[in-house]
Amino acid sequence: MKIISKIIDLNKAINRISDLGFVPTMGGLHKGHISLIKISKKKCKKTLVSIFVNPTQFDNKKDFVSYPRKLNKDLKILKKLNVDYIFLPHGKEIYNEKRLNKIKLNKSQKILCAKFRKGHFEGVLDIMERFVKLLTPNYIFMGEKDFQQLLLVKNFIESKFNSKIYSCKTIRNKNNVALSSRHYLLKSNDLIKAGFIANDLIKFKSQIMKNKNNINSLLKKKKSFLIKQFKIKIEYLEIRNIIDLKKIIINKKYKIFIAYYINKVRLIDNF
Repeated sequence: MKIISKIIDLNKAINRISDLGFVPTMGGLHKGHISLIKISKKKCKKTLVSIFVNPTQFDNKKDFVSYPRKLNKDLKILKKLNVDYIFLPHGKEIYNEKRLNKIKLNKSQKILCAKFRKGHFEGVLDIMERFVKLLTPNYIFMGEKDFQQLLLVKNFIESKFNSKIYSCKTIRNKNNVALSSRHYLLKSNDLIKAGFIANDLIKFKSQIMKNKNNINSLLKKKKSFLIKQFKIKIEYLEIRNIIDLKKIIINKKYKIFIAYYINKVRLIDNF
């Protein structure tokens, strides 16, 4: 396992690698990240994992400051997994080169998280482009928990580079909660509550399948129920197809998307 922090050392280390898998993370590693890394190791000859809490994708400075940072624990996990390269870049070096063209989402993309987190995905796309230019990976491994992010990055990166986005299934705990680094900020009772919410929405999806003509009414009732039952704040609860995230779901595969707060910690999921 080689730990790299400077771009000049990165260039030397991966210059001759023709089959590189890349797993971008912000640290606070969990079983979801571990799953991505294992898939990369199976599919690619070499795997590089980045740990970088990217400031430009946080629409709230307090959220950036409080984001879980567990570097020593992360490095122990990566060592056990026998990861080839760990990239721990410095922000000033990553953002040394200014963008010529500002990244902008179009109107149809400003939905779900993009509607509530101004500048978030622009920051994600910016850092992903910078990483891809540096690494030129064959594959980038990303989880489906952040499904909107996955689609945006896939469309953006694959339209500009030869790197391919490899979609990986969401990893959940025993209570069906999608694993997230933000779980470090929650108490055990909060995670139990998140499990009840997840299981309720899994059952709700089966209701939707039987009654697609009454979706708006069902969503309104379900949102009201979750708020009252679990004392949570819901940003959105929507049903969209998985191709272009439009609300048209007839003859299309679809998911239920939710973003909510438990004790000021924002969680997202899809089912």
